[in-house]
Amino acid sequence: MKKKNQTSHTNRYILLGLAVFCALMMILSSFSDRASGPFKVLANVTVIPLQQGINQIGGWLGDMKDNFSTMQQLREENQKLQEQIDALTTENNYLQEESYEYERLQELYELDQNYADYEKTAAHVIGKDSGNWFSTFTIDKGSQDGITVDMNVLAGSGLVGIVTDVGPTWAKVRSIIDDSSNISGMVLSTSDTCIVSGDLSLMSSGQIAFDQMANNDNVVAVGDQIVTSYISDKYLQGILIGTISEVNVDSNNLTRSGYIIPAVDFNNIQEVLVITTTKAEMTGENVTE
Repeated sequence: MKKKNQTSHTNRYILLGLAVFCALMMILSSFSDRASGPFKVLANVTVIPLQQGINQIGGWLGDMKDNFSTMQQLREENQKLQEQIDALTTENNYLQEESYEYERLQELYELDQNYADYEKTAAHVIGKDSGNWFSTFTIDKGSQDGITVDMNVLAGSGLVGIVTDVGPTWAKVRSIIDDSSNISGMVLSTSDTCIVSGDLSLMSSGQIAFDQMANNDNVVAVGDQIVTSYISDKYLQGILIGTISEVNVDSNNLTRSGYIIPAVDFNNIQEVLVITTTKAEMTGENVTE
């Protein structure tokens, strides 16, 4: 304890001595211009360099303070700019979403005009089965909206599928790419009929298959349109299914088969049009598939 007190007293004496020395040096510095002899030499050697060092340290500290203030100001400006960027990004995303929705609705409107003879109602997709493709999915319209089983469903540029189940506020749709789907199709330019079959394994190449088309003198080529035929039990006539991407004569030399690029993007369906009249209602018949 005694040793600690002695150390404390020693430190105080050293600090007091340094303070006296600095004061003496400052007094000598004030007379350095008028002093001569040893005092002037002593001032030049000790006080003036000390003052220069202190001035440099003061300047450095002032620069540090200015730099700190500048950095703080830059941080505040950067934060404001980041907030503006975030706001602009949000607004841009919103505008893009509105633009995409407008394009989809414009497409739906054009589709509605292409099939103006049929009464239709718009619906949103609210669910789908697992997998990448919309082979079966659910829409937000049901029996309360006049939807019934076997109504045809449109999207994109043509046929999506058919309603298979209905609830009060929802309905299930089976698309033409589903493995269980078979549609009576027809070449628009020649009226040759065929069977369009769903096959999910082909969708990786963006195609569905057709077969049982008569091998006759009618020229059927790549790019020809396939529509629903007049002999289809449940599909209304003349709805675009897709365009032929490949056609071949079968080994029996009696029929032709090939592939179709669908008129609908079955990887992304958000809105659809449901034709609110069934084939049975139009023909006055009750038929089964």
